[in-house]
Amino acid sequence: MPQASTAESPVGPLERGLLVLRALGRAPGGRLAATGLVRETGLARSPVDRIVGTLLRLGYVREEDRDVVLAPPLLALGAAYLRGLPARLDPLAARLADALDESVSLAVPDREAARFVAQHTRRRALSVSFRVGDALPADRCAAGILFAGGWPPERYAEWAARPADPGDFPALPDPHRARASAGELRVRAGAARARGWALDDQLIEPGLIALAVPVRDPGGDVAAALSAVSHTSRHSPARLCEATLDPLRETAAAMEAALASPAGPAPAPPAPAADPTADAKRELGPGYLQSLARGLAVLASLGEVPAGMSLADVARATDLPRATARRSLLTLEQLGYVAAHDGLFTPLPQVLALGHAPLSRLSVGELAQPHLAALVGELKESASLAVLDGGDIRYVARVAASRIMSVTITLGTRFPASATSMGRVLLAGLTPEERARHLAAYPPRALTPYTRTDPAVLRRTLDDVARDGYALVDQELEEGLRSVAAPVRAADGRVVAAVNVSLHAGRTSAAEARATVLPALRATAERITADVVATGATGATGATAG
Repeated sequence: MPQASTAESPVGPLERGLLVLRALGRAPGGRLAATGLVRETGLARSPVDRIVGTLLRLGYVREEDRDVVLAPPLLALGAAYLRGLPARLDPLAARLADALDESVSLAVPDREAARFVAQHTRRRALSVSFRVGDALPADRCAAGILFAGGWPPERYAEWAARPADPGDFPALPDPHRARASAGELRVRAGAARARGWALDDQLIEPGLIALAVPVRDPGGDVAAALSAVSHTSRHSPARLCEATLDPLRETAAAMEAALASPAGPAPAPPAPAADPTADAKRELGPGYLQSLARGLAVLASLGEVPAGMSLADVARATDLPRATARRSLLTLEQLGYVAAHDGLFTPLPQVLALGHAPLSRLSVGELAQPHLAALVGELKESASLAVLDGGDIRYVARVAASRIMSVTITLGTRFPASATSMGRVLLAGLTPEERARHLAAYPPRALTPYTRTDPAVLRRTLDDVARDGYALVDQELEEGLRSVAAPVRAADGRVVAAVNVSLHAGRTSAAEARATVLPALRATAERITADVVATGATGATGATAG
């Protein structure tokens, strides 16, 4: 990564904060102890602690078991880039994946790597995919070979002379494998340029194959690579070419047409915003790195106008003085996160190296886990998250309270939806027609003397749950067990999961559950919803959307 001056300056904390975020993005699971951050960044412990404290206040990281962990709000930085070119091309990639019934990827050049910006996978026992934000070196994938085809001759020698950093490519199964020589890469890239496509025949790992074609911008440069990805158990390299080359080329042509056409009416300049860092600085004092917070706010703001924002637009969107916004933009440009052209600033693919990949594929259960732990710590009662699966709910996250007598449920456990609080929240999230079909397909049965089995009663109950925004089930699943649940929603308002607290009926009355448990439960559901919206996670599959 290009380095800006390390001399102390008003934007020095921004440079160092980006180093910390990159280190977390490279770490397994986006998690490192503070000592690990010191080791990976080369920074002293004191600035690392101040950076982490600032990132905690921004919500970009969390602390778990003394580790610093990336948090979903950080995805706002990567989204600033993804709202541009990837957003225009992604629907065409999704359509191609459906037509081919193969995994389809879209990558863009990021210095001497190919960085993935869209993924559409097929759900098979043996599937192949990368996370949005993952990068692969130029010599290890079809997309990278295509991009290398546009390099000037001297760049191959520069590439060979620059030591590879395996930590930059955590998606590689064997990042320490010797890379191709400059001559080998130049031959491969030249052949790909001549024929108009590149083949990855198990360059990444044994069995994985991919065919990539270029997507060119209006100036004729390769802006992206469109790939069909498969496995040798399904296709030979020759068969993959035969089955996918023509559809890939047709879709690439459609993508080029999309890039050449007007992007639609330019969005209005962002509305003025209040500087969110001012209150934090007053509250936390010197421990809060305001220049880091402001620099990250500048970077996130660039996604508001994908075609690029002027300095005046950025200053207005962040409520910063023009001089402050300018210093942040120049630092981001020097470090390779932002490009400037004709007075407009746009984010570059390297923004996705700031933790986007480990966050982009978190399941709804993984997103919920830290929030459930916090809820259990507050209430000292067990909490769970479930999704609707046919006629049942299926548990996908759970934190048990430390009690002598507690509710014991493991992940994957299934219960009839109609007899559980989470099931009723999930059913109440359906349309009335869908609820009716569900009750007809999965007739309720008595599990205890208290179980409601009359369809008419259940329909009224679900109407009440939809109106009230929560469900309380009293000993209908098991005698002595009382539970209360609230919905977790996607960005479009759909209920994609439900979170609940399980209670012993002899310990907490229904009235007490509504008065003391429900407010904390609703707050937790809102926090999980915010993370689901940030990541695009879906409850049914646990995968990311798009």
